[in-house]
Amino acid sequence: MPVGTSSAVPSTTVPTARRSLRWRVVDIVVASVLAVAVGVVFKLWELGYEPLSAAVALLLPGTQALFGGVWLLAGPIVAIVVRKPGAALFAEIVAASVEALLGTQWGWSTLEAGLVQGLGAEIVLALFLYRVYRLPVVVLAGAAAGLAMGINDSVLWYAGYDAAFKGVYIVCGTISGAVIAGLGSWLIVRALARTGVLSSFAAGREHAGGGRGGREHGGRRPTTAA
Repeated sequence: MPVGTSSAVPSTTVPTARRSLRWRVVDIVVASVLAVAVGVVFKLWELGYEPLSAAVALLLPGTQALFGGVWLLAGPIVAIVVRKPGAALFAEIVAASVEALLGTQWGWSTLEAGLVQGLGAEIVLALFLYRVYRLPVVVLAGAAAGLAMGINDSVLWYAGYDAAFKGVYIVCGTISGAVIAGLGSWLIVRALARTGVLSSFAAGREHAGGGRGGREHGGRRPTTAA
């Protein structure tokens, strides 16, 4: 009677774990700390914005928006680090709240601005399902926040200005968002990662290693059987 042999071979494939998009306690804490810190920067930036914006506006009205990107930094910075839905929006609102509490010429209207600007960046990140944080995507998110800033300011603060001014303002705001908030946030996170303070986050490991990573895989490296 023939003896059957087992053809079963132990599987060497490790199931891929999907990265959770749910917020952890550490995400909330780190996002809040970063947002508060950037909120203080927002307040300090008011001192530099006034003379710079006044100077360039004399040359070409509307170009003052080129310096507005500083107020868009909170969203991209926190989004790159935390990588959860709502991170950019959360950060912009918290940072704007801090700026308002410290006292600002725009008062509590900064909250409305933070909401609009945060949504601009959030929409772009959502289009990539909160899984791609490469430099081009971050720059695009910053540009979207700048576009939102430009449109919002044109409607609320410059409603009586002509179309040429508004066009220049919106374009300059978009450029500022891409360069300062997009590229700038990328470089800031990279600098923070090299200090080791972000080692518990994917962004910390990617930027500290100098890699070009930015897409969340969530899985493990396959192992081979001995």
